[in-house]
Amino acid sequence: MATLYDVPADALIDALVERLPESIERPDWATYAKTGAGRELPPEQEEFWRTRAASLLRRVAIDGEIGVDRLTTAYGDTKDGSNRYGVAPAKKTEGSGKIIRTALQQLEAEELVETAEGEGRRITAEGQSLLDDTAGDVLDDLDRPELERYA
Repeated sequence: MATLYDVPADALIDALVERLPESIERPDWATYAKTGAGRELPPEQEEFWRTRAASLLRRVAIDGEIGVDRLTTAYGDTKDGSNRYGVAPAKKTEGSGKIIRTALQQLEAEELVETAEGEGRRITAEGQSLLDDTAGDVLDDLDRPELERYA
């Protein structure tokens, strides 16, 4: 049986977007929200919210108990430090905590993740099953000879 570690992350996330429940949808305010301080514009992708939710589900499964603060660091970016008068080094910026927190709350409402008291969020058995089933289907669909040993 394939697990989420056996397939490429981008293929797993793309397949997981289709399998997430319909109740995980972009809130109205998210149309105008940037994904972090290092960005200039909000995301333009049609399925951005569901893609971010699928990515968060995978990240919580890999990292175990993880909080929003560590996730904002993981989804952060670098911001160019240069200005008109001189050159400054680039700085690390954090991702949007509101987007991450709201997506995690939606995943929690679907019982795919749960809150570990004082430790952050962790994946539930139902969430792990969804990830593993999706990984198995992705592995069957991939036409990559180097991954045949996992089938």
